[in-house]
Amino acid sequence: MSDPRPEQDSPEARDDAPSLAVPSRRQLLMGGAAAASAIVSIRPALANTAASVLNCTIPVPDQSRAGNFVAPNGQLVPAGTPGAYPGTGRSFTGEQVKQALRGRPLPGTGYEQNQAYLNYIRRLQRGTSGFTCYASLQMPR
Repeated sequence: MSDPRPEQDSPEARDDAPSLAVPSRRQLLMGGAAAASAIVSIRPALANTAASVLNCTIPVPDQSRAGNFVAPNGQLVPAGTPGAYPGTGRSFTGEQVKQALRGRPLPGTGYEQNQAYLNYIRRLQRGTSGFTCYASLQMPR
């Protein structure tokens, strides 16, 4: 009924028994290998995300409001409004917009037209075509 071993032989009673479980060298190496493979698989995903952000498109204006002009402040106004610019009829890539925000002109635009289009892009709201692309450009990398 009772344990034939004295209590001094139990791991709890010995001074050389570890108080915490210490991983073996093999366990540490296996954990390092798993972490390395996770890094290798995450990096390409981040690279693909960065590439997709630069290839996304922003229409000026979006298709649902394509008949409108863009005022210098970026608001959409009725076609023919003096001082406003017609829509481009095409979309700009995320890379083009990113460069334009840094001072380069959008392709095929003059200075004032470029500023009006950039103001339009800055005013994009959730639910508007191109908003997600523009928001992605604003995210720090």
